[in-house]
Amino acid sequence: MKRFSYLCVSGLLSMMSLVTCGAPHGQPREGSEPVAPNQVLDFRTLYAQNCAGCHGEEGRGGASIALANPVYLAIVDEKAMRKVVADGVRGTSMPAFAQGAGGMLTEQQINAITSGMFSNWGRKGVLDGANPPLFAAKTIGNAAHGELVFGAYCASCHGSEGQGGSKGSAVTNDSFLALVSDQGLRTIVITGRPELGAPDWRGNVPGKSMSDQEITDVVAWLASRRVQPPRQPYFVSKYLQH
Repeated sequence: MKRFSYLCVSGLLSMMSLVTCGAPHGQPREGSEPVAPNQVLDFRTLYAQNCAGCHGEEGRGGASIALANPVYLAIVDEKAMRKVVADGVRGTSMPAFAQGAGGMLTEQQINAITSGMFSNWGRKGVLDGANPPLFAAKTIGNAAHGELVFGAYCASCHGSEGQGGSKGSAVTNDSFLALVSDQGLRTIVITGRPELGAPDWRGNVPGKSMSDQEITDVVAWLASRRVQPPRQPYFVSKYLQH
């Protein structure tokens, strides 16, 4: 009986030593410490925490465009994408994320988000055989001609004045135009919004793609419908002057 008790106690002590081996009492085990926010470099974690609120889970689109759009990723310049993520777009709903621009993310985290979009969601050869327009306009748009272009390519879904219709949303809405830049408008026209059923520049009229200049002109027309923010002098209630 004494021998049996001795063996039980010895076994219990051996098990305890295995459990506590390598970890002093009261101290965390190696690798159990939480990662500091500025040390997180996993793309999906960073995207979920910083981008999904507007661009949707897994980049599938939400209040803003889908980033997991292979056509978009084939046209956008990676350096331009990184600059937008880091510095935001002034005057729109796109904020700056880099610490140097007032955000919370390090340079390494900005790199992880940007490169992660291309490596996870890009698709090689998606534009093979196509003649895509330039991502950024190189000429000045003609708003008057843009109105005609809009009528030919866009009005069937978005209405003759861009007021919206049964197939497409309002694109001359004051709130929408106030929150999107000219480049944002151009991006939507070129790459479409596949998550909403909106085609890219090749699919508005069957068999006829929009030219680079037509896209530039239609963006100029849309931008001309944007209400400019008020500037002084303008009426200010006497109750707000103090």
